[in-house]
Order: sequence, then C-alpha cells, then structure tokens
Amino acid sequence: MSKQMYDFGLVGLGVMGHNFILNVADHNFTVCGLDVDQKKVDSLIAAGGNTEKVNATTEVETFVASLSAPRKIMLLIPAGKLVDRAIQNLQPYLEKGDIVIDGGNSYFTDTDLREAWLREKGVSFFGAGVSGGAEGARRGPSIMPGGNREAYEYIRPVFEAAAAKFKGEPCVTWLGPRSAGNYVKMIHNGIEYGLMQLISEVYDLLKKVGGLNNDDLSEAFGQWNNGRMQSFLIEITAGILRQSDDRGEGRLVDKILDKAKQKGTGKWTSQNAMDLGIPIPTIDVAVSMREISALKEMRVQADEMYDRPKPVATDQANLLTLAEEALYFSFIVTYAQGLHQLIEASDSYDYELDLAAVARIWRAGCIIRAALLDDISKAFEEKPDLRNILLSPPLAKKVGETIGSAREVIALGVKSGVPLAGLSSALNYFHAFTSGRLPLNLIQAQRDHFGAHTYERIDEEGIFHTEWNK
Repeated sequence: MSKQMYDFGLVGLGVMGHNFILNVADHNFTVCGLDVDQKKVDSLIAAGGNTEKVNATTEVETFVASLSAPRKIMLLIPAGKLVDRAIQNLQPYLEKGDIVIDGGNSYFTDTDLREAWLREKGVSFFGAGVSGGAEGARRGPSIMPGGNREAYEYIRPVFEAAAAKFKGEPCVTWLGPRSAGNYVKMIHNGIEYGLMQLISEVYDLLKKVGGLNNDDLSEAFGQWNNGRMQSFLIEITAGILRQSDDRGEGRLVDKILDKAKQKGTGKWTSQNAMDLGIPIPTIDVAVSMREISALKEMRVQADEMYDRPKPVATDQANLLTLAEEALYFSFIVTYAQGLHQLIEASDSYDYELDLAAVARIWRAGCIIRAALLDDISKAFEEKPDLRNILLSPPLAKKVGETIGSAREVIALGVKSGVPLAGLSSALNYFHAFTSGRLPLNLIQAQRDHFGAHTYERIDEEGIFHTEWNK
C-alpha cells in the first residue's frame, strides 16, 4: 500500500463491490478496497490499471488508515451476520465523524440497531440499497440511502457521480433517517417480485393459449418495450426469449427448470405489510408462486391426476393487444400497492419519505425502472399527500382504458386452465379498493356471533354487541 490517502473505501470485492468501486474511480475519486481474498484484491488493482487511483488490501487497519477524513466506507457483502462482523472489525479503527454505508439488502430493523450502536460512538451509519445488478454497479445503479442528513453531504458527491442518470438527473437522493433507505429498497424488491410474476403469466398465456413461439413472443415484448410498457424487465424478457441454448438445440428459456428461488426481500415486504395492515396481494402472490414452483415433484404428480380445460380458441393479434393492456393495468396496480406500503411505513417509522423523489430515483439504473415511473413521480409532485396512485386522475384514466382487457385476459386464462394468480390478484385488489361497500359486514356479524367481538353500525355511532342466539 502506498501512503496516498483515498477518497472512498469499499469492503467486499465480489462482482458488485468490484464493479461499484471501479465506477466510483471512473468519476475521478481515488478508491481503496478491502477483502480477505488476496485474488480479489489483486484483481481490483489490475482492473484499476495498477495506478495510485485504485488500490486494495487484505488488512483492515491499513485499509482504514488509508482513507481521508471523514472516512467514507461502503460495505457490499451479503446481509446478516457478515455485516455485523465487518462493522465490528472496522469499529476499533474508526473515529468520530466517520461514515459507514451498508449497500446490501439488510432487513430494515437490523439497520436501525446498527445505526444506533454506531451513533453512540460518533460514527454515522447508512443503509443504502443499490439496485441494477452487476452491470448497474459498474455503469450506474439506482442508490437508495437513508441515515444522518448532515453526514449525507459527505457521500452525496460520490453517490451522485456513480448513480445512473435519467435525463441528466442522478438516480439517488437522501431518503430519510435511520433505515429509510433499506426500507425503500425492500419495497423496490417487493414490486420487482410482482412485476416479474405478471410478465411470466402473460408469457405463459400467450404461449399456451395464443400459440406464440419464442420468436413471436420476443418480437411482442420488444414492441411493447418501445411503447408505454418500456421497462428493464420487459426489455430483458425480449432478449431472454431470443437466447439460444449454448449446450444444445433450441432456446435456452425452454431448458430452464421452472423452480424460482428467492433471497427473502419479497417475503420481508409481505410480512411487514401484514404488520402495518396494508394490502399488497400481487406482491404476496408473487412470493407464493415462487413457493409453489418449488413443489416440482408434487406439481408433476398432480398434473397427471387432473384434467385441464383445452385452451380457448382466440385471435392471436387481438390477444396480443389484450395482453399488453392487461399487463400495463397490472403494472400500475403493483406499483400502487408497493408505494402505498411506503407511505404507511413512512408514517409509522417517521421516515418522512418524499414519494415523488422515490419514484424519480427508480426511473433509471434499477431493476424496476420503467417509463411508467415518470408518470408516477409527476402524480406525487402534483399531489404530495396522495395516499394511493389509483386516486390520481391521470393514472386513473390509464387504468380505466385498460381494465376491460385485464378482465378479458383473466377470464380467458380461467377458461383455459392457465394460472394467472398475479394478474387476478391485481384485478381483485382493484375491484375491492374501488368498492364503496364490501361484504365484510357479514364477517363482523360472524365475529360478534361466535366471539362477542362487537361491531359498528352505519346508522348510529358506537360499539355494539348482539346476543345472536336469543
């Protein structure tokens, strides 16, 4: 190690860390990395051109001593105990005013505990979700930081330089105190689960009912990506469907086992939504469908036991139009659910989130980036106290223009025996959300009947109980 002082430090030189620190170096910051693996250290130094601008080490004390004050140290390592261990290893060498940033998908309550512990020692701690995958880390991700607002000014130049840009505007901003950043990233990932499930269902319907082959499907998704459905997930879907199998004949997508894995952020989103009492059924069902997909052996056995309806004959061109509109409708509803959870969480946890700003930093760099987010950010700019984007007149107009197609597509799926759990949940959420009266009056009567849980009336204030058996 040279005696040069570095602007920015990063712990964890795996693919994400390696790429992100080179991204920072590309923007004229000097950087230093830390990893226990000497090969990863050597790889970073070589990738940096063996210059004084990029360096790395396996020694914690050497690493911390090489950083200029206040030290700005980012962790890009797996969430959980490894984060705690890294913080504990760094802490003896840190000084008041230093800043530690967790760039992983840590659960937000863990971030709160770490922030409080380091704050007592005079060190600022940030939870900063990074979205965009390995390519995003290298070329520009969306970054979601939460922590001490004053301390953010020290890391803002680095993050704004490294972040993705939407029409020149960096896709990063201070989101709120403590765990606000990690919470926003968790919801981002929950929405991601929902959108991916919706796309997979439309793909399945077009293939099984519409009879489209992979070339047809790739062309359809490619065309959709040139219009209002423009998004990262639609774009890569078109490419995936064109990808040849390099280990055999045909397309790779047809050789991939239909068992989807998960790392937990979708589940966390669902669990916390239940804690808050916020309905996010499309995200919930996306988690459930991954769990159902894991039951491969039982699914194959059940498939052989039960008859399935024959696909309903349909006009292919018309089905493509209906499918695009149904998917667009369901995208809006999924964003509505996730953003509603953010609003309620902001109130409950005192994050004071700016939802327009959240939507803005998702417009580029991240996995759920989509043209639709520009409309969503404008909806919150026009009405900052908006509680659900389904109550925004411009977005309500878009919903009104596409909901009929969603109903037709789902009915077609039901008649053809194609599972459309995500699309159906989005439609039923919408139907429930827009119903001035639901049948829950009967549930309240049942609860009072068997458990004396009481009920309220529509014609008189107060709490009531009835002796039903009398």
